[in-house]
Amino acid sequence: MLLLDEIRQAFGVHEPRCISEPGRRRAAVAVVLRERAGTPEVLFIERAEHEGDPWSGHMAFPGGRVDPEDESPRRAAERETREEVGVDLAGAESLGRLDDMQGHHAAASPSLVISAFVYHVEKPLRLEPNSEVADAFWFPVGSLLDPDRHVQRARRESAGPQFPGILVGVPERQVVWGLTYRFLEGFFQIVGRPLPDRWQTTRGQG
Repeated sequence: MLLLDEIRQAFGVHEPRCISEPGRRRAAVAVVLRERAGTPEVLFIERAEHEGDPWSGHMAFPGGRVDPEDESPRRAAERETREEVGVDLAGAESLGRLDDMQGHHAAASPSLVISAFVYHVEKPLRLEPNSEVADAFWFPVGSLLDPDRHVQRARRESAGPQFPGILVGVPERQVVWGLTYRFLEGFFQIVGRPLPDRWQTTRGQG
């Protein structure tokens, strides 16, 4: 069983790889954790279907593009979380940061850098999804390691390569894959419970 204290201690000594090159477009997400009956849970959203959004319909962490008025990617992640699901992270415990990722989706800017910030919220929170979110729910962190939930996922617009994914809800629909899966790989690597390497020839295409 993975405990919140283990996560807290692991991120306390982790030094994230940050991409700070000027001129790069940036986005940020929040990995929000809560503890329920001694079990850590993580907040996922299912993005609403929107034309032109490269991650339309995907399972994700709350977040989005860093706007000019955002003082930092972290503040952007907090703003987007408040806007998308009504969760205010201003008083939440900041556990740390994952390594920055670069966007690889064909429809996304090749210069896009995505940062992920990890939080722990103590009090029960009511989720209030906005129009950008089709669904939002908490999922046990330990269950993400369950091999029975590990599936393969193809892009909806293509019958091409299969990508590793984790089933967290409705079969076929609510599968974590692509960028969010890559962030989960980093998360579990940091806490000492690495996911198996299931990418084969598809790494870098999600």
